Amino acid sequence: MVALSAPPPTTIQGGTISALHPDILQNHILTLLDGPTLTAIACASSELHALSAEDKLWQNICTSTWPSINDPTVRSIIATFPSGHRSFFSDSFPLLHHNHHSSSFSTASPECFVSAVDIYYKSVPIFSIVETTETLSDWFKNSPFRVDLLEPKEFVQTWIQHRPSEKELSMKQLEENITLSWILIDPKGRRAMNLSSERPVSVQRHWLTGEVVVKFSTIMAGDGGEKEFVESGVTVCCGEKEGGEVEVREVSMVMNDLEGRNLTGKDGLVILQEALERGERRKGKGGNEGKGRYGEFVERKKERKERMRKFEKALDMVCIGTGIAFLVSFWTFILFR
Repeated sequence: MVALSAPPPTTIQGGTISALHPDILQNHILTLLDGPTLTAIACASSELHALSAEDKLWQNICTSTWPSINDPTVRSIIATFPSGHRSFFSDSFPLLHHNHHSSSFSTASPECFVSAVDIYYKSVPIFSIVETTETLSDWFKNSPFRVDLLEPKEFVQTWIQHRPSEKELSMKQLEENITLSWILIDPKGRRAMNLSSERPVSVQRHWLTGEVVVKFSTIMAGDGGEKEFVESGVTVCCGEKEGGEVEVREVSMVMNDLEGRNLTGKDGLVILQEALERGERRKGKGGNEGKGRYGEFVERKKERKERMRKFEKALDMVCIGTGIAFLVSFWTFILFR
């Protein structure tokens, strides 16, 4: 058996990195790192682990990544997380993967959840908002699950200009450059998750208004049947005003099952709570992974629709056959009695 030697210490020119003064490391080196890199550095040594645990480092990373969390409500919630901003980042930065439902999962409903939403164009924030949604009322539980961040006819002006060579706002322009983060926070459970595919899963032009509808999606495990898998879909509608400036006119989230039906607030909340507690957060950003998962969900919907069509066709044939058999029996009884 070959003995495995220990990995060499992290070095810099002239010695090990531990030779640097902790203040230099913490204030001049670690502050330059992004979240994933800082997480990796923390695994290099116990000294770096201790230095990288400083909440101020993670606060700077979080606020630069998600401007919306500068909101006082969100700041006060993050302060209650087990490791502050570091816990929040580990919950919210990776893509959410929740593929298995547990029938034994049970937890008390939160009084509310908080949405911290940021939209970016070419990695520059163009829209940030925080919305608190009350979840205990009968109206929320029995109505279709929906969160609207803008009022009707409300819009947010952006600095985006559509390409002069095109008469209308380009769908490709938005598909290539727009990204979204929708962080759902449970203040009571002190957990968070990002309900966005990061990049759009579809971009279409509305046939009536001409607005560009950009869709983001996260697929989660449901509780069986038509809710085997459910989609948390975020819609961002962008329109162009006179002069070429682009406006954000709608930002909303709904939850749909494989039948395309809207989940109620009560059903949606149960699925979101399980995803918060048991959903896997995978390292790294998603790229086109979210679009691939959305494509699989759409294929499942098509397959389910085809199965239902065949079942209904077979049921119709049985009904027709039963009707014919009854009619023949009836007239046979009448004619030959």
